[in-house]
Amino acid sequence: MMIFLSLPQAISRWQWLATFLLLTGGSLGTVSLAPAALAQNIDKLQSKSCQLYPAPVPSLKHQVQDCDRPLTASDRPLAVAEPLFEEPAFDIGARSAAAPSLVVPTVVPTVASLSVMTDVSPLPLAIAENPPLSEGQAVDVDPAIIESSPVLQRWLEEVPDIAIDIQHDPAFRTRVRLGYAEFPAADNTGGVYVGVQDLFVGRTPLTLSAEYSSNGRGDSQLIGADAQFYLLPLGWYGNVAPVVGYRSIETSTFDTDGVNVGFRIMLIPSRAGAADLSFTQSWVAPGTDQEVGLSTFSAGYAIAEDIRISTDIQTQNADNGQESRVTLLLEWMP
Repeated sequence: MMIFLSLPQAISRWQWLATFLLLTGGSLGTVSLAPAALAQNIDKLQSKSCQLYPAPVPSLKHQVQDCDRPLTASDRPLAVAEPLFEEPAFDIGARSAAAPSLVVPTVVPTVASLSVMTDVSPLPLAIAENPPLSEGQAVDVDPAIIESSPVLQRWLEEVPDIAIDIQHDPAFRTRVRLGYAEFPAADNTGGVYVGVQDLFVGRTPLTLSAEYSSNGRGDSQLIGADAQFYLLPLGWYGNVAPVVGYRSIETSTFDTDGVNVGFRIMLIPSRAGAADLSFTQSWVAPGTDQEVGLSTFSAGYAIAEDIRISTDIQTQNADNGQESRVTLLLEWMP
């Protein structure tokens, strides 16, 4: 009877012991067997080829599934520079098989990676700054170009003063004129015209001009000479000048001679005689009964370095009649 009474107590003690062993031994077994189970699972995976650099570095999951072993330095080809970011560190043995996780350290660019980002190779064709020429150093220019360029010849001899050129170097040139003249008021008779325009007196704004024209019949004739003093700098693209001179005019309706006074306005769209326009208004024998007003419009255009073609249209207004003259001229600029 006593044996049967103590049996439930013994069973309860064994139940407590079994429960304790199960609680302690089971958990310890789980902990101790976790690495072995992880290694056993890895061994059961089919071996696959490793992914090599420069493919992206795989995560822990990809390493376990796609590679039979972790990548080593010998598996990677030589690189020109270090990668921009450090690879994450893995520790398979320290992680449990139940919940493997990835440890990603803080990414800090290395000195080598910064040098890769900032080191830029120089341009293959660098533009070097030309050093200034010394006084005795000659300029290598084709002689044919120098011979065909008066401006370059002048600059090679001496560098000009631009301010002085604007004041004294004229934008127009002396013209020697020869051509055909027609007199519409004298039955459209033709004749000849000879003259010179703007002959410079030294390097001053004073110029001299002269002209002669006559028709074939001899009943229309003009001869005269003038002086012009240009008031604006000669290098400007326009100028104005008072005109003082002498004129003798013979026509079929009136005759006059005397002092010729007036003004001239010039427009110079292209310098050095290439093209210019002028208008001259003057009066012969002003204030007398024989006063005649002369209005002359002239335009010229260069067709060669020293040759131009031009035209003059002149009207002669007197109290007892009016005459006119139209000329087509060939001009030489010495």
